[in-house]
Amino acid sequence: MTGVHGIININKPIQWTSMEVLRRIKRVTGQKKVGHAGTLDPQATGVLPICFGQATRVMEYLVDSPKTYRASVRLGVSTDTYDSQGMVTDIRTANHVREKDIVRELQSFRGVFEQVPPMYSALKQDGQRLYNLARAGKDVIRAPREVQVYSLQIRKWNSPELELDIDCGRGMYVRSLAHDLGVALGCGAHLSSLVRLRSGPFDISKSVTIEQVEEAALQRNWQSMMFPVDYPLLNLKAAIVQRPKNDAVRRGRDIYIGLHPEDGANGDMYRLYSEEGDFVALIRPASVRGLWRAQKVFNIR
Repeated sequence: MTGVHGIININKPIQWTSMEVLRRIKRVTGQKKVGHAGTLDPQATGVLPICFGQATRVMEYLVDSPKTYRASVRLGVSTDTYDSQGMVTDIRTANHVREKDIVRELQSFRGVFEQVPPMYSALKQDGQRLYNLARAGKDVIRAPREVQVYSLQIRKWNSPELELDIDCGRGMYVRSLAHDLGVALGCGAHLSSLVRLRSGPFDISKSVTIEQVEEAALQRNWQSMMFPVDYPLLNLKAAIVQRPKNDAVRRGRDIYIGLHPEDGANGDMYRLYSEEGDFVALIRPASVRGLWRAQKVFNIR
């Protein structure tokens, strides 16, 4: 399959929606099959992987991957959106809050816990986006969702401004964490700024700006900014097979690749490559012991 296949690690600017970034990149590069892996709110900045061609087929793994954020939280002021873009709903003093109080309350936001998503979010309830209901003046009961925070650390504390570093899983709303922390501290709070430092293997230190992509497009070398399609999957084990078995995988047939049966005991996925080094497929153990079946096939030539 001819075409452009790969991933550009964009540093999303403030006040841009993720879709606006996507549309600009599509226009600049002239590519049609393009998607982004993980929405950022307009006021957030940082890592936004943009996937081209066959790389759009790995977006689900990027969306599911751990994320790292740097969050600035303003204590004492609550808003309806839980961030600085919303209307102020309450103002209280935060003079009583000490760092030891924050340390104590943060313990409740580590590990696996249930979180109520904000009204101003893209989640659907009864077929309608929550943010549309919120804009219509409706405040509906939202079911809590299980989220996971791997690490939550205070980076700076200068009352009433708090800066946190957060490592978390999919679906965790940093805005809700800021709001809920304010409730726990008895003073209210909102998210004043947010930077995504990492999404899966993509780090902000290796990101590029929209302007850099535009300049590279003028020089006709923007593709040099791309990471390969398999880059988000390098944490998986890999296997190499000869061409006949590559062809069999592409036709949907189960294959034997010489791995020990125990390698697939947990149903783990493997990356499959041709002898020439082409990324062929993601494979899992088939129902017959010792055989493997394609989970996804990639046509990158």
